[in-house]
Amino acid sequence: MTKSIVVATDGSSAATAAVRWAADDAARRRLPVRIVHVVERWPYGISAFSPPEWQDALADAGERVLTEAAKAAAERRPDIDVTTELVGGTPAETLRERAASAVELVIGNRGLGGFAEALLGSAVLRLAGHVPGAIVVVRTEEGESRDEVVVGVDGSPECEPALGFAFEQARLRECTLRALHAWQVPLHAFMPEPVRDLSGERREQQRMLADRLTPWRDRFPEVEIVSEVTYAHPVSALRDASAQADLLVVGSRGLGAVGSAVLGSVSRDVLHHARCPVAVVRS
Repeated sequence: MTKSIVVATDGSSAATAAVRWAADDAARRRLPVRIVHVVERWPYGISAFSPPEWQDALADAGERVLTEAAKAAAERRPDIDVTTELVGGTPAETLRERAASAVELVIGNRGLGGFAEALLGSAVLRLAGHVPGAIVVVRTEEGESRDEVVVGVDGSPECEPALGFAFEQARLRECTLRALHAWQVPLHAFMPEPVRDLSGERREQQRMLADRLTPWRDRFPEVEIVSEVTYAHPVSALRDASAQADLLVVGSRGLGAVGSAVLGSVSRDVLHHARCPVAVVRS
């Protein structure tokens, strides 16, 4: 069975941008696109007692949203296969189900009404933490191509799926891949800057990044790689790098500054502050 790229829409400008992004990626991957619109259940979950005309109105509006989204995808990439689906339920649960069998799930960073919660904030993190594969969050603004994909790399095994996704995107786009590792040493409250020589630690961080990239270089020899190790907070470094990127890729789980596991903290902050589309990738 051929997998597809699933993109969620609610008719907002951000959702339309997500549809266009999905269409572009589908053309690169030679895959079909499935556009999904979720009609939320009647308040309090008492769907059996909701007025029939209300449900009919929501369904009609949803069909119009899907028609416009399919039109936007076809205009963007006339050569791709596009299907639509109108489904009732809660956005987070429905999208999680659809994403489980998709190559990737694409959503806008902001939505309309109740759907906004599904597209920005806690619901996105729940999806990223529980759905295998990639979730791409697209912003409304569409700038000119920068010909670069950025991937955040840390010392955890969880960054491997992100590396695989980033290398594949760079290959498909025929662009440069910037592998960025940002690190810091633990700081005492009364010692804002490290006083010891950090050259040894820096060399160790550079060695770690090189080791992480070696097997991927062998698998994707055609991809031009720029390795960057910087002493900075990961969110700040990734945010700055995103300003010159077409796509920023991060894992769904990473390592904190003191080596403790931090679930979603970097991904969450990057989603809010990045200046380009962000892919959160889980194995």
